[in-house]
Amino acid sequence: MGLTAGIVGLPNVGKSTLFNAITKSSVLAANYPFATIDPNVGVVEVPDYRLDKLVELVQPKKTIPSIFEFTDIAGIVKGASKGEGLGNKFLSHIREVDAIVQVVRAFDDSNVTHVDGEIDPVRDIETINLELIFADLEVVEKRIPKVLKKAQLKVDKECVAEYKLLEIIHKTLLDNKPIRTINFNENEQFAIKNFNFLTNKPMLYVANIIEDDIANYEDNEYVNKIKEFATSEGSEVVVISAKIEAELSELDNEEKTMFLEELGVKEPGLDKLIKRSYFLLGLETYFTAGPKEVRAWTFKKGYKAPKCAGIIHTDFEKGFIRAETIKYKDYAQYKTEQACKENGKMRLEGKEYIVKDGDIMHFLFNL
Repeated sequence: MGLTAGIVGLPNVGKSTLFNAITKSSVLAANYPFATIDPNVGVVEVPDYRLDKLVELVQPKKTIPSIFEFTDIAGIVKGASKGEGLGNKFLSHIREVDAIVQVVRAFDDSNVTHVDGEIDPVRDIETINLELIFADLEVVEKRIPKVLKKAQLKVDKECVAEYKLLEIIHKTLLDNKPIRTINFNENEQFAIKNFNFLTNKPMLYVANIIEDDIANYEDNEYVNKIKEFATSEGSEVVVISAKIEAELSELDNEEKTMFLEELGVKEPGLDKLIKRSYFLLGLETYFTAGPKEVRAWTFKKGYKAPKCAGIIHTDFEKGFIRAETIKYKDYAQYKTEQACKENGKMRLEGKEYIVKDGDIMHFLFNL
């Protein structure tokens, strides 16, 4: 579906190291501000044990996993909304992504300079969040005068509704709170969609720790402060060591498993990050499975069968008739499509069926 999460953070918090690990690419990672000037884009596979199981059962000629896109965006500094540092360029790149992954430094290291001279993760978060808030405030304050007169005359219902929404947003931003903390209904979210507000994008915080803390990060004071802040605004935190993830990305699967066991962790931090970023955007997966290909398809939670069929090809949606559907757990139990049919586990679903995460589907259509 081409959805993207942008990786942001202050200079020297581990953004580019993390991005290198995600994509196994050679993005410039240097110990000085603005080492990353243009956004670097990497496409990653979404880890999914169900896809692995289906491949094992079906033995297809080709396997295509779900993918997710990460963009490494230049480090931000105080005053970015006013053009400081790489200001406007930074903000324009954030506008292009669907979700924000904010990397926060949660480690001490005298060899890695901090732009403010000392480690304070909450201050770092607030520095970035305030710049995003200031950028949104500028958009709102430019727009309000343009709809104010029409709203006061009450001759244009859309202008009246927009003005009320902008007033709520304006007050929230002045309170230094992001727009995503406002409980908009579906119509209100649609009404403000074209503004592409930065603080309306979902935010995931990544606490970047050192290797020594990986097995007992609950004792890390910085991590606990980040979690407390995230909880206050309804966001989530993923704890990783970017340095370890960069090392893991160079290993094969067997070596990776051994390394993780030595560290005392069950799952790479990157897998958690990719999964949480995927979840953050309300994404789910359905599968198609046959001897030629087993494939994972990304869709938005709540999509009906014709809409999901259209992800494969628009003709599938236009001429949709029905969908043959098997739950993943049933396929895993009975091992073949035929066995699922014989045991009554294949369902025929129509146009109103809301596709479930993990469904294995075959679409019937006619143009």
